[in-house]
Amino acid sequence: MKKRMLGKSALEVSALGLGCMGMSEFYAGATEPESVATLHKALDLGLNFLDTADMYGPFKNEQLVGRAIRDRRKEVVLATKFGNMRGEDGSFLGVCGRPDYVRTCCDASLKRLGVDHIDLYYQHRVDRTVPIEETVGAMAELVTAGKVRFLGLSEASPATLRRAHAVHPITALQTEYSLWTRDPEDEVLPTVRELGIGFVAYSPLGRGFLTGSLRTFEDLDEKDYRRFSPRFQGENFQKNLELVDRVTEIARGKGVKPSQLALAWVLAQDEHIVPIPGTTRREHLEENLAALEVVLTQEDLRSIEEVAPVGAAAGLRYPEASLKHVNG
Repeated sequence: MKKRMLGKSALEVSALGLGCMGMSEFYAGATEPESVATLHKALDLGLNFLDTADMYGPFKNEQLVGRAIRDRRKEVVLATKFGNMRGEDGSFLGVCGRPDYVRTCCDASLKRLGVDHIDLYYQHRVDRTVPIEETVGAMAELVTAGKVRFLGLSEASPATLRRAHAVHPITALQTEYSLWTRDPEDEVLPTVRELGIGFVAYSPLGRGFLTGSLRTFEDLDEKDYRRFSPRFQGENFQKNLELVDRVTEIARGKGVKPSQLALAWVLAQDEHIVPIPGTTRREHLEENLAALEVVLTQEDLRSIEEVAPVGAAAGLRYPEASLKHVNG
C-alpha cells in the first residue's frame, strides 16, 4: 500500500482512505455485514485510514466502525469528528464548538468506538459563535490527556485555519475536493501547503456522480439525501451528466473506470492530499484502490482540464442552508 504523510506532521496514512458515512446513513442499500466485510477488506489490503463522525447515524457509524476494528485496532489510523449536533431522533441541532462540548463529545466517541484514543480528531464544522482559539484550545487538552493524537478541522477557511494552527499544530484540513468541486484551489490549498498541513479530500467522486453509474434522478433511492442536492436536480443533473460523459471518454482511452480517473486526478494534485471516497461494498473498494496505480501524464492532465475546468459543475454543492456552515 502506498503511503502519504499528512503535511509536515508525523502522521502517515494509506494514500487512499475510506469514508464510512454511507454505511450508516444518507445513502440507501448499505447492510452491516457487507459494511463490516468492506472495512475488513480495506485493512487486509493495507488501507488503514478510516473516517467517521459522531453525527453519522447519528452515533451508529462510530459503533459500527468500532465493532469492525475491535480486534485490529493497531492496524488503523482512526479519524472521527465532533461539532455537528444531532438529536437521538436524527434531528439536526446546529453547530457547537464550546470547550465543554468538545470534551464531552470526545469521551462519547471513545466509548462508542471502543478505543482508548483517537488518531485524528476533527472539528466537523466551525462554530462561528465561538472563537476558534477556544475550541482548538480544548482539543489540545485532549492531546495532552492522551485521548487524541492529532488535530484536524473540516471546511475551515484559510483565516480560521491560521488562527487554529497558532494555538496547536493542525495536522489535516478535510474539505470537499474533486473534479466538480475545485474551490479549494483558490486559497485553501495554497494555505495548507504554506503551513505544512495535510489535506483530506472528501467526496472525491462527487457523491458518486463521477462514477458514471447514475444516469437519471430516478436512480436515486427515495431516502437518498442527494435528492436534495442542487447538483442532482433538474437541468443541473443533465449538465453534470454531460461533464461525467466527457471524463468517462478520457478514462476509456486509458482503459480505466471514470471513478479511477477522478481519484487519480485528485491524487496527482499534491503528494500531501489523501482522498477518502466512501463505499459500502468490497468490489467498489477494490476499484477505488486500483486508482493508486493509474499514472496520469501531463497530456492526460491537460485533457482533463479541458473537459472539467474550474467551475464546470452545474449547481451549488450543498443546499443554501448547509452552505452557511462551510468555509467557516
